[in-house]
Amino acid sequence: MTTTNFTTTLVVDQTPAQVFKAVNSPQNWWWGDIKGNAAKLNDQFEYRYEDMHYSRQEIIEMIADRKVVWLVTDSKLNFIERKDEWTGTKIIFEISKNGDKTQLCFTHAGLQPAVECYDGCTIAWTRLIQQSLHKYITGGVSEKSRLG
Repeated sequence: MTTTNFTTTLVVDQTPAQVFKAVNSPQNWWWGDIKGNAAKLNDQFEYRYEDMHYSRQEIIEMIADRKVVWLVTDSKLNFIERKDEWTGTKIIFEISKNGDKTQLCFTHAGLQPAVECYDGCTIAWTRLIQQSLHKYITGGVSEKSRLG
């Protein structure tokens, strides 16, 4: 059995500082409602998408223009049997230079093929990172803005 965490990567023309700023503004690219803050270490925010998904994140690591880690401290995923499957997992954003571009490596540590929500959650994360966050980084407007 594999224990590989879900990872997806994108490369953009923007600076690491611009990518870092965008990551720390999930209310602008993560679909759903966000209450709280994600701008500095120890900030906490709650995410809710309809009646399907609730989670609370705490920023546990933040290195300016390089890395952000969210610890999921509570979760309720109503579309799976074990509703707290995300609790205790980490959502990691690693930012680095890639030539004259910036690379963002996203990892959801604990979101592995053995967990029930893996298929649906990886589809959602891929779309969020590769489309919504990418569009927010590169043009200031995410899919969330167009949907809302």
